[in-house]
Amino acid sequence: MLLRPLSLALLLLSNPAAAQIREVGNIVYDGVPETPPELAAAIAPYYEARSAVFESWMADGSMLIATRFGDTNQIHRLTAPGAARTQLTFFREPVNTATAQPGSDRFLYMRDVGGAEYYQAWLRGLNGAETRITAPRTRNSDFHFTPDGQWVVWSQVTPGDPNYDILMAPVADPEARRVIHEGQGAMSPLQISADGKTVLATRYTSAAAVELFVLDVASGKLTPVGGKAGYQGGALTADGKGIVTLSDAGSDVTRPVVIDIATGKVRDLDPKAMWPAEAFDLTPDGKLIAYSVNEQGYNWIVIRDLASGKDVPTGKLPLGVLTGLGFSPDGKQLGFSLSTSTTSGDAWSLDLASGKATQWTHSELAGLDPASLVDPDLISFPTFDKRQIPAFIYRPKGASGKLPVVIQIHGGPEGQEQPSFNPRRQSWVKELGAAVIIPNVRGSSGYGKTYLGLDNGARREDSVKDIGALLDWVATQPDLDASRVAVVGQSYGGYMVLAVAGHYNDRIAGAIDLYGISNWVTFLQNTEGYRRDLRRAEYGDERDPKMRAVLEKISPLRMAEAMKKPMMVFQGANDPRVPRTESEQLVAKLRAQGTQVWYVLARDEGHGIYKKPNQEAVRATEVNFLKSVLKVP
Repeated sequence: MLLRPLSLALLLLSNPAAAQIREVGNIVYDGVPETPPELAAAIAPYYEARSAVFESWMADGSMLIATRFGDTNQIHRLTAPGAARTQLTFFREPVNTATAQPGSDRFLYMRDVGGAEYYQAWLRGLNGAETRITAPRTRNSDFHFTPDGQWVVWSQVTPGDPNYDILMAPVADPEARRVIHEGQGAMSPLQISADGKTVLATRYTSAAAVELFVLDVASGKLTPVGGKAGYQGGALTADGKGIVTLSDAGSDVTRPVVIDIATGKVRDLDPKAMWPAEAFDLTPDGKLIAYSVNEQGYNWIVIRDLASGKDVPTGKLPLGVLTGLGFSPDGKQLGFSLSTSTTSGDAWSLDLASGKATQWTHSELAGLDPASLVDPDLISFPTFDKRQIPAFIYRPKGASGKLPVVIQIHGGPEGQEQPSFNPRRQSWVKELGAAVIIPNVRGSSGYGKTYLGLDNGARREDSVKDIGALLDWVATQPDLDASRVAVVGQSYGGYMVLAVAGHYNDRIAGAIDLYGISNWVTFLQNTEGYRRDLRRAEYGDERDPKMRAVLEKISPLRMAEAMKKPMMVFQGANDPRVPRTESEQLVAKLRAQGTQVWYVLARDEGHGIYKKPNQEAVRATEVNFLKSVLKVP
């Protein structure tokens, strides 16, 4: 039986002493003390800081970026490096992606309502006129135009359906959209050929099990290519006879390869790769590939001739995190985003002829003093099976004595903490005087497929043991206070926090769980239909009695009695991934046993916090909670 969201009134019945509800804007605070005004004022500048993310190149060589000037990210246009950022979308809901329509002054963007993730898409011109592309009450993603901009393909799924279909429409008449493939599982297009007759498609089952297909539009015939592997992305070669993709087949790391469609023969473009490639793009003529390499969390770019394998020289970039590679329509520039620990993200381009990198935006740090921001140190610590677990540690400048510690655990689980600009971490360092540790426990991406698979299925709690080993390491450090450690995590990281609170209650001072999984069985039953089978592939199938027994055993709700330390729980009311029932059943149980819980609900958010007023409010509450449990004056 599916669970319905528990009412706040029912939650409060379990702990009448905490029955204090405040509503401020779209945030509901249940049993949460007010944040002191001076603390709220100190935290606000961290979320005033802006960033800019490269999205796409327009036909005229201008650049589309996502950035925020109001309360949410919107799409802006730059005509040249350093030019004014002209805002093109104006909505209360965030708009984080844009794809230019080739040969036109229009672009396609997606947005949802309240974080529910049922994305709709519109085609919008620079003059503001727009046309809806998608059908109501559907979730849509992965849009790709033909090179002439006349046709568009994408994936669509309806509520409760685990199977994505692939649709195609003439851009001039979106109402003529039609299903060209009724998919099984998480199908999506990667590219449509210039003649509109062939679609390169993929089916995602898990990070390690991805399939590639060539779809004939006229007949609907789907031809598999290359078997299952950890493929990432894909593009047809210029002659249409091959597929360029990132693959870990025959290797522990993903690297660029070319797969012959007819024979399945693979040509490895980086056979000596030591670190995984993460993203790539081809020049419009298909002659060059640009890809990003992830070395211990830091990125660098390789540009290589597809035929000869020779590299194109590139200039030196700041050490940081790269996203969003994309060649300009003329193939002469590569656009991307770059963020470092102490500079917020910005849009850049790389000129292929000169190798010169140019920064297009210079995003503001608002009231933050750049000199106060800190770079992390890359460390590793031993765990129970003798492996070394990588982590970054941020330490306050000029600190003395034993420091309180905040351990932030990423979600995913196939995520990776990287040293990008992060106002939350910087605020913990500066406002709490804390050392902040961001570990990449087993199951994290960025370290090869062996490491990625170490937490699968019944080995789920081995990653929790890695945090136990980190607590051991903290206790050996002369500058860290093992009696003042808090753990923080969101989504899967929220599950990790709850599991740590259950297994290592006596070794932490408090915990912050943001939309975490509290019961694996109810989570799998209640997550949106389009995600359920994907999550079963990663976590295990609760319909299998043996697996269900494992999932019930390791569910944090089953170990709630051990959770005695104070906890803050945050939840987006519209979260389709980890429904609010996961948070509210945990809050009710903890309060019933007398554990102190601060519960914060955002009525207009889903899986995350994307609106600036909400970010400021929730992050300030987090700092207030951490000051309390870590005994920071």
